[in-house]
Amino acid sequence: MILSDKRILEEIDKGTIKIEPYDRHCLGSNSYDVHLGATLATYKNHLLDAKQHNEIEYFDIPDEGFVLYPHVFYLGVTLEYTETHAHVPFLEGKSSTGRLGIDIHATAGKGDVGFCGNWTLEISVKQPVKVYKGMPIGQLIYFPVDGEIEVKYNQKANAKYSGQPNKPIESMMWRNQF
Repeated sequence: MILSDKRILEEIDKGTIKIEPYDRHCLGSNSYDVHLGATLATYKNHLLDAKQHNEIEYFDIPDEGFVLYPHVFYLGVTLEYTETHAHVPFLEGKSSTGRLGIDIHATAGKGDVGFCGNWTLEISVKQPVKVYKGMPIGQLIYFPVDGEIEVKYNQKANAKYSGQPNKPIESMMWRNQF
């Protein structure tokens, strides 16, 4: 079951969902539109190693936009900071974004109850496309949880992505033991 617009508004009023900045015009019938933040990043090295800390380089999207190219993996960020304390948030691309050949996540579309931060986007494109800071990029949908949460994500000692800032965050796979 997905929360409706009225339920999302109720949860915002209760404080279990937080979206900043919030714009009522971005609330759909069962989702909330999020926008591309001002900063993108790419990995410094072409070869990535899952056991190593792979560093990224940040750059700002100029006012005139920035062209994304196929075969380059970009990390982006949502303009919106969100908190979700009683629901499971899912981030999906908008159909308009998909129809431009833009994928906004490789695998990480689901958040956890207790996620607090800006969402890092895992962006790839099918052909060159110009993007702009502040453009609609995705939509959040919220699912209720069946049962009580023992430990929320923002309370876990090993939560690698809790409190994400308004800049993309690289993979923290290297922190795992394997």
